[in-house]
Amino acid sequence: MQAVFFDVDDTLYDQLRPFAKAFEKNFNFNDVPLEALYITSRKLSDEVFHLTENQQMDKRDMHIYRIKQALTYFGKNISYQQALSFQKDYETYQKEITLFPDIVRVFNICVANKIQMGVITNGPSEHQKGKIQQLGIQNWIPDKNIIISSEVGIAKPDIQIFHLAETRIHLKKESIYYVGDSFQNDMIGAKKAGWKVIWYNHRFHKKIPNTVEPDYIVEKNLFESFRKIIMRS
Repeated sequence: MQAVFFDVDDTLYDQLRPFAKAFEKNFNFNDVPLEALYITSRKLSDEVFHLTENQQMDKRDMHIYRIKQALTYFGKNISYQQALSFQKDYETYQKEITLFPDIVRVFNICVANKIQMGVITNGPSEHQKGKIQQLGIQNWIPDKNIIISSEVGIAKPDIQIFHLAETRIHLKKESIYYVGDSFQNDMIGAKKAGWKVIWYNHRFHKKIPNTVEPDYIVEKNLFESFRKIIMRS
């Protein structure tokens, strides 16, 4: 392992926490399983993400769609205004996010072992930059190694965004690892690009059959698993 790139959302920080706070502020649906709702909303978001990237769907419309549609799966109907209020609070609470403690330890062990680090994240530039700044990622990772899909015109799982990352660090793909929580965007994309992958599956998602096989699957204790991977590589 000479380099490792990371996803951002729900890989470097707990994306459920701001979602839960916004949900509890706006709705009184005690019979809705919160984590299942969150996972459903992310799945819906991923399904239409390409429409926002090519400007066929407004970003705000996507935000409204994913929470309204997710709630209908659990028998709840909300208005446009309720969905908008939820989204605004969700964005506010995202300004309070912090790195997972294990991620801080992973960053530090990479520095100690002279392993280059980077980020590849899908999303609007301003929004993702705000998260990156809030998390303090630049304390470990240089700006040139931070790749945001909307800034480069390529989004995961397109293998070209991973090949672009290779040019930033001047290393061969065989020595690069990718850590992410999304099987579709992170595991399939990076693996098809020829990278080794670590699936940080702390939400216990299911693999997509007949696609790729992760090199490592970690459901908890990311730091200990990562330390062992470094020792093997």
